[in-house]
Amino acid sequence: MKRILGLGFLTSVLALPTAGADELEEVIVRAEASVVASTKTVGSGSTINAKTLELVRANHVHEALVRIPGVWVSRGSGQEHLTAIRSGVLTGPGACGGFLFLEDGIPIRPAGFCNVNNLFEINSEQASALEVVRGPASARFGGNALHGVINSISFTRNESTQAAIEVGSYDYLQGRLSAGSDRFQLNANGSRSNGYRDDTGYDQYKVTSNLSTNAGSWKAIHTLSASRLNQETGGYVKGELAYEDATIRRTNPNPEAYRDAASLRIASHWNLEQSEREWSVAPYLRRSVMEFRQHFLPGKPLENNDQTSFGVLARVKGSSTNIRWMAGAHVETMRGALSEQQDQPTTGSAYLVGTRPEGTHYDYEISSFLMAAFYDLGWEIAENVELIHSMRLERLNYDYDNWHLDGNSRDDGSACGFGGCLYTRPADREDDFTDVAGRIGIRWEANPRLKLYALTGIGFRPPQATELYRLQSGQTVTSLTTESLRSLEIGVNATKGRLDVDVSTYLERTNNLIFRDADGYNVSDGKTRSSGIETDLAFHPNDVHTLALVASYARHRYDFTRNASRGETIISGNDVDTAPRWLASAHWRARFAERATSEFELSHIGSHFINAANTAKYSGHTLLNWRGNYELSNTVRLFARIINLLDKEYADRADYAFGSYRYFPGLPRQFYVGAEVKVN
Repeated sequence: MKRILGLGFLTSVLALPTAGADELEEVIVRAEASVVASTKTVGSGSTINAKTLELVRANHVHEALVRIPGVWVSRGSGQEHLTAIRSGVLTGPGACGGFLFLEDGIPIRPAGFCNVNNLFEINSEQASALEVVRGPASARFGGNALHGVINSISFTRNESTQAAIEVGSYDYLQGRLSAGSDRFQLNANGSRSNGYRDDTGYDQYKVTSNLSTNAGSWKAIHTLSASRLNQETGGYVKGELAYEDATIRRTNPNPEAYRDAASLRIASHWNLEQSEREWSVAPYLRRSVMEFRQHFLPGKPLENNDQTSFGVLARVKGSSTNIRWMAGAHVETMRGALSEQQDQPTTGSAYLVGTRPEGTHYDYEISSFLMAAFYDLGWEIAENVELIHSMRLERLNYDYDNWHLDGNSRDDGSACGFGGCLYTRPADREDDFTDVAGRIGIRWEANPRLKLYALTGIGFRPPQATELYRLQSGQTVTSLTTESLRSLEIGVNATKGRLDVDVSTYLERTNNLIFRDADGYNVSDGKTRSSGIETDLAFHPNDVHTLALVASYARHRYDFTRNASRGETIISGNDVDTAPRWLASAHWRARFAERATSEFELSHIGSHFINAANTAKYSGHTLLNWRGNYELSNTVRLFARIINLLDKEYADRADYAFGSYRYFPGLPRQFYVGAEVKVN
C-alpha cells in the first residue's frame, strides 16, 4: 500500500485537476443543485457534462458512469443494475443503502427505504450533468452516502424546442422532447426494446419539468419528475462460461418474471442572496410504487412495495476574510409498506416445498422520521491553504407494524416443515439510530494549476428497513448496528500545458458490515478493508482531438472469517466478491469542422472473484464502442452508435451460488441511428 500511495502522490505532483471548462460551466448553471461544487469538503468529485451525455446517448446509465474512476454500475436485465463506488458490487438485502442517489441535490428515496435499482427513476438521459462523489460523504449528505453519491442535475431553461428519435438493434426505439422558455423547461423521453434474450423487453418513460418564479427577493425553481418502467426480467443463465454459448445466452429461464415500477417527485428550491448570507430552503414530496416477481426465490413470490415521503432541506452559508461556513438541517418523514405473496406451490425438493408454502410471507407498514443537523467550515490558515471540517448529527426512527401473523408460520398459523418457514415476521416494534459523521482535511492551492488535498473522516449507514423486518428462517428479532466506514484520502489536481490530471489514493475500513450468516440471520459484525488509486487524465494535443483515460486499481478485502448464507465461507484476507481490482475506460474524441464529432471508447472490467471463498472467478472483459454525430444544418443533427463493436462475448454480471456459475449475458454488437430537429 505504501507503494500505491507513493506512486499516486508522485504522479499527482507531476500534473493534475480535471473537470474541463465546459463541465464547470454546466455545474454553475444550477449551483444550488450541485454537490461537486463543494468537493473540497467531501472528497473526490467528478462531473459528466451535458455535451458528453448527449454524445453518449446512453440507453442504460452504466454507459455514462463508466467515465468515472472507481465507479462500476453492473447492468442486470433490462434497466436493472447494481452499483459499486470504491467497493465491490453490494448485493445484500439492504446493501443499496451504501449509496446515495440524488436529483438536484435531493435524495430520490427516503432514508432506510432504498432500492438497488433506484437509478432508473432518474431522467439521466436528459440531465444537464451527472455528478459523482467517491468515498464517504455522510458528513454532508447523510447516512446512505457511505461509499459515495450520484447526483443528476436537471436543465432549468433551454429556449428552444428539440425533438429526437433513435432506432437500434433488438427493436430499440427512443423518442425525446425538450421545450422551454426563459422560465419553464420540459424534458420527456420514452424508450422500448424487445431485448436480446427471450422475454426481456421493456417500456420506459420519464418526464422532468422546471418552473422558475420569484417571490420578493427569493428566487425559486420548482421541479417535477416522474418515471414509469414496465419490463420483462431475465433470470441467470447457469453453467461455467454459459454466456459464451450462442444458444444458452439468449434463453431466459424465468419468462414469468417482471418489474412494474413508477415514481413521482416534486421539489421547490428557494434561494435568497444577501450581502453576507445566502439562504436556501427545499421542501419536497416523493412517491414510488413497485411490483416485482422475485424469480430468484423458491416459489417465485410477488413483492409489492410503496412509499410516500415528505421532507425539507435547509441551508445557510456565509464567509468573512478567511473563513467560510455553511450550516443546515434536514427533516424527513416517510410512510411505506411491503408485502410478499406466493400465489403458487413451490416446486423442487421436499425441503423447499415444506419451507416455502403458498400464501402471504410478509405484510407490513413502516413509518420513519429523520432529523439531521450539519455544518461545513473552511478556514484559510495561510495564503492559499485551507483547513476544512464537516460534521453531521443524524437520528432515524422506524415505527414498524406487522399486518399479518407474528413469527414463523403459514397463513393459518400452522408450522412449516423441516423446522420452520424460510421467512419470519417480527412483532411490532420501534428502532432508533443516532449517528455522527465527520471529516477534517487540508487543501493547498500551490498555484492556479496545482491543488493538493488530504482528508480523513467517517461515514455511516443505518440498517435499512428490509434488513430489520424482512427476516428469514427462525430469526425473530434483529439487533443490528449502523455500518461505519473510516477513510484516509490524498489527492492532487493539476493542469500542465494541454494535460489535465486528477489522482487520488485512499485507505478505507468498514466496521459493522451487515450480512446474512449461515443460519440466514441478518447480523452486523463483518469488517472489510480497502485501498486504491484513481486517475483521471485528459490530453488535448490540438483543437481537434482529445484523449482521455480514467482508471482505478483497488483491493477490497474481507477482514473477518465467518460462514455465511448460500453456503459461502468468508475468509479474512480474501478479496470481496464481485470487486474487480482494475476498472478503466479510454476515449479518443475528434471534432471536425465544427460539425462532426467522433469518439472511440474502450471500457475494461478486470477479472474478479464471484464468491466469498475466492474459488470461482470471472475473467473480465474489454469492450470497444463508437459514437458520432453530424450537424447537417443549424436545425438538424444526425447521430449513430455502435456498441460492442468487436462483438465480444461477455457477462454484464457474474455470480456463483448454490454450487453453480450464474450470468447475465452481455449484449452482442448493437447499432443505433437517429436524428434531432431543433426549432428556435
